[in-house]
Amino acid sequence: MRLNRRTLLAAAVLAMTGAPPVVRAAEDPAVEPIKRLYAKFEEALKNGAGDLKSRLAIVGDTLAATFDTPAMVRTAVGPKWKTFKPEQQDALTETFGKYFVTLYANRLSQAAGGKFEVKPQSEARGPNRVVFTRVSNKDGDESDVDYVVNASNRVQDVLLNGNVSEVASMRASFSDPLKGGADGLLKFMRERTDGMLAAKVSPRE
Repeated sequence: MRLNRRTLLAAAVLAMTGAPPVVRAAEDPAVEPIKRLYAKFEEALKNGAGDLKSRLAIVGDTLAATFDTPAMVRTAVGPKWKTFKPEQQDALTETFGKYFVTLYANRLSQAAGGKFEVKPQSEARGPNRVVFTRVSNKDGDESDVDYVVNASNRVQDVLLNGNVSEVASMRASFSDPLKGGADGLLKFMRERTDGMLAAKVSPRE
């Protein structure tokens, strides 16, 4: 058997360690954004929930980078989206981004003292992948929170306990405001965002 450089190098490693080298599995690219997001969540909750503006300062940019909010608002609005003018669509996209980030930073207070666990491998689901996680609060109450990640590795929906879609819930909550057209929905989201920022105690959504 001819010994090439690679074979000799492997033999040298075996001789030094007495065991074959451990090969680490490649990290799942769909999982990595969720791990970064949860690391920020833990940072924001390190010394208790604090106030909403403090949490936003820590998690806001990461939330915005992790979620595909332009795709989410289009889905949440539904067929009416195509009836809106480009400038209305732009305004809705910008306002939704602020509303969504504030909403999630607001909800984060409920997980103070708890744990965030991410499964290392995602699962294919159509053109997307689902990242499975479990979140617990300080009392030990657990919820499965799964993230639907698109081909760009950005989240386009969140599933609570496997079947309650965040985007579908938003679509339901947007139905009445949308009776007033784009302006009605803009007013609704702005008022909700301002209300969360002004509240002394983070309300449950």
